Parts: sequence; structure tokens; C-alpha cells
Amino acid sequence: MKRFVCSVCGYVYDEALGAPQAGTPAGTRWDALAENWVCPLCGAARTAFYPEGAGKTPQPIVPVAAARQSDLKPLPAVEMSAVCSNLARGCEKQNLPEEAGWYRQLEAYFKSLAGTLPDASAEQLYALALADLDTGIAQAATVAREEGDRGAQRALVWDEKVTRIQRSLLERVQREGESMLNGVHVYVCTVCGFIYLGAEPPALCPVCKVPAWKFEQVEGRVQA
Repeated sequence: MKRFVCSVCGYVYDEALGAPQAGTPAGTRWDALAENWVCPLCGAARTAFYPEGAGKTPQPIVPVAAARQSDLKPLPAVEMSAVCSNLARGCEKQNLPEEAGWYRQLEAYFKSLAGTLPDASAEQLYALALADLDTGIAQAATVAREEGDRGAQRALVWDEKVTRIQRSLLERVQREGESMLNGVHVYVCTVCGFIYLGAEPPALCPVCKVPAWKFEQVEGRVQA
């Protein structure tokens, strides 16, 4: 019997053992799993798994053209707001409350400039996630390897895993609609950005391994 590995959290589905904790009896073949079956640990879709021994497709070395001054463009206000928010979190983790406060002010300023953003469809978001996995993350990883930036390489490993779970969730949205949110809360890891659906956050983040208290609830639709 075969074994399949989750590319997000590393969980191994062994056909011989099944996944009793998820209601899948021992001896259940991979091809016999329900279409909406998800990883018992992180909630990734079946498409996020690969056969053990085959190895996950490595990130390609993507040629990166040297940036020209004419190629540089200012970030949109909404992206500047997100950058400042991340910098504020970084300062908070380094116990720099004054600097964190400055970045929070900048975050609020750029958010006010951004105005109301148009809603994106699940299909559009899915296309963006695929583009990140196919080219964006690979290009960034190429630069990080060339520069020997181990910190960036580690962050990009997390980025890839978080983007894979986003892709999995968007696949479910396209297949199941908003009914997938019935009976669950939406939690986001404040360290790596991993998204988790459940009644409670996971004991440990499947990506960066921080404890449950590092998760923030961003939406709740639990129904009695």
C-alpha cells in the first residue's frame, strides 16, 4: 500500500493505516478518498499531497533580470499598509513599542488612502495563488539563494506552504461555496500567515510550529 505526504505540513497518509482521527478507516486507498477529503492536520486539499518517495517538485531556478530604474514603481497604498503592518508586528516581537507605534500610524495612513477595495472572485484569487507558486516565490527564492540570505529563504519556505493552503481553501470555495464555513471559525497565524478552519485553532501551527495563542480569529460562522 502507498503513502502520500502533505506539502503544507508534512502529514503522511498511509493507506494501510488510514486516518481514524478523521473518520477514514485503515486500508482506504488514496483514490477512494472523498473528493472533499482534507489533511487531518492542516486542512490542505488532496491536490497538496504527493506520493512518498516521488519528492515534492523543487522550486526551479528562475532567471531574474536586473532591475532598471525605469522598472521601479511605487507600491499601491493598500500594499504599503500591509508592509507597515508587518513591520509593526516585527517591532512588537523585538519589544520595540515606540517603533511599532510609528508603523501603526503609517499603516492607518496608507489604509485611509487605499479606500474601498473591489471584491475579488475565488477564481481570481486562485489564479494569483497559482502565479505565486509557479513564478513569484520561485523568483524570490532564486534571488535569496544567490544572495545567500538564509533568513529570506526560510521565510519563503513558509510563504510557499501558506500559499499552498490558500490554494487548497480556494479550491474548496469554488467546489463547496461558503457552506464550507458553516460550523467553523477562521484563524490566521500571526507569525507565518497560515489559515486554519476549525472550531478552535490548532495546538501548534502546522507551518511554523508556534502555539495556538499565536492565532487570531478573523471571522466566525459557527452555527448552533
